[in-house]
Amino acid sequence: MRLAITGGTGFVGSHLLDKALAAGHEINALTRREQSERDGLTWIAGDLHDRGALERLVSDADAVIHVAGVISGQNAEIFEKGNVEGTLAMLAAAIAGGVQRFVHVSSLAAREPKLSLYGASKERAEALVHGSGLDWAIVRPPAVYGPGDKETLELFRMAKLGVMLMPPKGRVSVIHVDDLTRLLLALAAPDAPSNILIEPDDGKSGGWTHREFARALGKAVGTRPAIVSSPGILLRLAARADQFFRRERAKLTVDRAAYFSHRNWVVEAKRGAPSKLWRAEIDTTKGLKETADWYRAEGWL
Repeated sequence: MRLAITGGTGFVGSHLLDKALAAGHEINALTRREQSERDGLTWIAGDLHDRGALERLVSDADAVIHVAGVISGQNAEIFEKGNVEGTLAMLAAAIAGGVQRFVHVSSLAAREPKLSLYGASKERAEALVHGSGLDWAIVRPPAVYGPGDKETLELFRMAKLGVMLMPPKGRVSVIHVDDLTRLLLALAAPDAPSNILIEPDDGKSGGWTHREFARALGKAVGTRPAIVSSPGILLRLAARADQFFRRERAKLTVDRAAYFSHRNWVVEAKRGAPSKLWRAEIDTTKGLKETADWYRAEGWL
């Protein structure tokens, strides 16, 4: 296939490019900065608000995989522009370019739009995809981890230090980035199910308790960390402090603190991928260990 991909320079998108190229697909990928040339890959200079760039991006494409989005921001306008307006622009480009298949990467946060600005923007983006008239598939990943991820890196670092501050009691689903990208490619195929919403995970029924996942992270880095459950109010106070000192570079915003404090980020079994289409292949315990090894090799951990 020829695929039009957004977000190809990010964590999930870069793994998607690698997997798509290894499978022999031709790719147009959007970028805001100059990138190294690769066989089978055409970089399209521009962003989600550049109509001309998006027209070039979808030219001759068999499918669009829309990965790009904003996961952290200081206000609603940032999420609106990145997640809602960006999705609308991609849908318009696909329709104008005659591309029927549209694979949209959303988030479990869309299930709880009143909980965070991020979740609200993802829900609105999903609504646009639903009403587009295209042959669409929406994927709501849970927590995604793997080599190159800077979001879960902080958890690995805490585990290495031997003390893990975790959200209040609750459960979470996770997925390795390579399993997620395999699903995205499967959904881009012309014979993939139409108008489907999928919540994929690592196959662990009922997800992980926060303490179970913390222990798994400790095992991955070779420690047995003390696990401290932080009440939601402490997370919000920590977020305000992070924003005060690091401003726009803050990792833990108030919005993200509200998201992390929720007790149930487990995928719904009824929204799992059809077994003939895809199933998770990477055991999380093994995947976390391999990710920790990658961090060490790169000097991140």
